Amino acid sequence: MTYPEHPSSAPTAGELALDDRSALRRVHGLSTELTDVSEVEYRQLRLERVVLVGVWTDGTAADAEASMAELAALAETAGSEVLEALMQRRDKPDPSTYIGSGKAAELRQVVIATGADTVICDGELSPAQLNALEKAVKVKVIDRTALILDIFAQHATSREGKAQVAFAQMEYMLPRLRGWGESMSRQGGGAGGSGGGVGTRGPGETKIETDRRRIRERMSKLRREIKEMKKIRDTQRSGRVRSAVPSVAIVGYTNAGKSSLLNALTGAGVLVQDALFATLEPTTRRGEFDDGRQFVLTDTVGFVRHLPTQLVEAFQSTLEEVTGADLLVHVVDGSDVNPLAQISAVRQVVDEVIADHNATPPVELLVVNKIDAADDLALAKLRRALPDAVFVSAHTGEGLDRLREKMSQLVEPTDIRVDVTIPYGRGDLVAKVHTEGRVDATEHTDGGTRIKGHVPAGLAASLRDFVTD
Repeated sequence: MTYPEHPSSAPTAGELALDDRSALRRVHGLSTELTDVSEVEYRQLRLERVVLVGVWTDGTAADAEASMAELAALAETAGSEVLEALMQRRDKPDPSTYIGSGKAAELRQVVIATGADTVICDGELSPAQLNALEKAVKVKVIDRTALILDIFAQHATSREGKAQVAFAQMEYMLPRLRGWGESMSRQGGGAGGSGGGVGTRGPGETKIETDRRRIRERMSKLRREIKEMKKIRDTQRSGRVRSAVPSVAIVGYTNAGKSSLLNALTGAGVLVQDALFATLEPTTRRGEFDDGRQFVLTDTVGFVRHLPTQLVEAFQSTLEEVTGADLLVHVVDGSDVNPLAQISAVRQVVDEVIADHNATPPVELLVVNKIDAADDLALAKLRRALPDAVFVSAHTGEGLDRLREKMSQLVEPTDIRVDVTIPYGRGDLVAKVHTEGRVDATEHTDGGTRIKGHVPAGLAASLRDFVTD
């Protein structure tokens, strides 16, 4: 692929990432039925042709259908081809097979008829449920949590993101470790052709025990690595706090248009894709209000209903951007069938993160995005339900001026107005004022450089001796 030499036509980092992500396609028709594969190896296999199954326990039929539609979008994001979607009405999921033995037999017939190689359940299944349902349908079964973890593993690009996803996958996998047939019950010691010799005979360690030990060792190593990377992120965050630049965090449901909004407000050029969990790495960019004040805007990981607990815990260092923000810009997809449910799901996760850190909840600004794609009647209902929200389209630019104005009002100025005359020998201070503050006027006098402007409180204290009389 070639690009024009003109710098304005060069691809952004986001466009390159999108090209890379779209370059690899799954090869259909290859069997994934392996006779001797451990659970660790199996979870890394690619999904192909899938049947979705859900249990509707509460809420309306529309809510249940929306949840299944979201599961289908998740499956397609993971690279699967959805062949069929089935839903069962029950008071609660069956403790044995999730959908009951009779429905499991019916599901087996659907799998045979469609040629599916995987069943995806719309919920988190216990190890026993996974095992029992897999035996009934005779193809691989995964749940919603494993599917989301797979998507995160595909999209993680940074060292920290990959480590966090790997840790979450192993934490999920450990209690569900099992093998196909008798492959995991083989023992490493004993005689009978093992050739171990004297001192090696005996029951030994089974394959499943070996895998469990290796996973625990790997998790311990990852935990240490994530802790070290957290120190680096904390140092970067503390540097922004010392500079007194207001911090704004963008939060919201996955695919609500957070990255598009970041690009529209700062020209960041990050990856924008109409897919769930396109953004896993927090991106921080510097912006400027109309009054000249600078701020930093951070695009965070998108949330989803029933976000796996393992992911919330693994991504704590990333989600800490939320706790340290001066303002939360909560982005909502105005074209979604149930945007109010999205708001509720995001607030639940944000509240958990803030509670875990004993932090003070930051000010929240609701932003309804994608109004260019939303129905007029639905938008009218949203305006009544969310009177304080700002309605924008990051795609067309509509409402962005109003959003910047509202953000400026909610982020209170933390800098101090100064009028100082700095001696010519202190060029370092002059440079610091220009770098960290906002200069309104400059004048060269006999006593030095006179500057009128706004600077952070810490810098204002160091300029106290140079206040103009």
